[in-house]
Amino acid sequence: METTRHFTASVYLVNDGAVALHRHQRLDLLLPAGGHVDRDELPHETALREAREETGLEPTLLGDAPDIASGTNRSLPQPRHLMLADVNVHGDQVGHQHVDHVYYATVEERGIDPAPDEAPAEAWDWYDRTALGSPSVDEDVRELGREAIGVAAGRE
Repeated sequence: METTRHFTASVYLVNDGAVALHRHQRLDLLLPAGGHVDRDELPHETALREAREETGLEPTLLGDAPDIASGTNRSLPQPRHLMLADVNVHGDQVGHQHVDHVYYATVEERGIDPAPDEAPAEAWDWYDRTALGSPSVDEDVRELGREAIGVAAGRE
C-alpha cells in the first residue's frame, strides 16, 4: 500500500493561560484549529485562515526566528513543531498521513464565533494547564497545549 501525505497546519490559540480546543465531529478528538494547506497557501497562512474560519478570532503568531531576506528569498514564520500524523491505518500499514505544521498564537478575546459551515461555538472550550490533564485530551494535544501556554506567557 502506498502512503499518501498531505500538508496541514494547526494553531494553538492562547488567551489568558488557556488554549482553545474543539471536539472534531468526524474524528471525535479534541483538537486546535487547523486544516489542509491549499495549493495557493503557505503553511502559516493556512494556520491563520483556519483559525479565523473556525473561531472568528484574529490570531497573532508567536515566533522568535529573525527575518532574513534578499531579492529572491524571504523568511517565513516557522512552525513550533512539525508533526507526522497517521490518519488512515490498516493493520500495520498506513494509507494516509498529515505533515502538520504546528503554530502557536495569541488572541485578544475568547468569544468563539465560527463561520457558518464550521463546527458550532458550543464545540469549543478553553483549556488551562489543569484542564489539559483531562483523560479526554490526547497526550500530544496536552503537551503542545501546555507548551503553547508557556510560550505565550514568555516562560518557554
